[in-house]
Amino acid sequence: MRRILGIDPGSRYTGYGVIESDGHTSRHIASGRICIGDKPFSERLGEIFEGVASIIHDYAPVEAAVEQVFMARNANAALKLGQARGAAITAIVHVGLPVSEYTPRLVKQAIVGSGGADKSQVGHMVRVLLGIDQPLSEDQGDALAVALCHAHMDETASRLAKGAGW
Repeated sequence: MRRILGIDPGSRYTGYGVIESDGHTSRHIASGRICIGDKPFSERLGEIFEGVASIIHDYAPVEAAVEQVFMARNANAALKLGQARGAAITAIVHVGLPVSEYTPRLVKQAIVGSGGADKSQVGHMVRVLLGIDQPLSEDQGDALAVALCHAHMDETASRLAKGAGW
């Protein structure tokens, strides 16, 4: 089993989820969110970097996955989200972890079976797949979904590379 960090970046709340997975079976290690608040934007980026670095230090994942930016209606919001992603990815690569990126649509497809699933469906399936009986914030659920998506996609890619039969 390998330990995977999933990140759902945001400029006010950045969700994180840590799982252990062999590609078939996964278990929840930790999840939560980095609450940044209304500080000046440059300070928020620093807090995202430090928060992700602290999570990596505390839970020792061996790889990470980050949700890609979706096209927002507001260009300014999309730019800020991209910068928040950059701060999180920088913290990950700073310690030498490999990082993969997945679109929200692909994450939903991998977890729920439909790329158009809503957040409540994603959260429900994450809780079912990981055996979590308490509610999760949307940020936690999305971050755990990214980690699960990575575990499943990585397993599929490994099977394809080995030429395994289906």
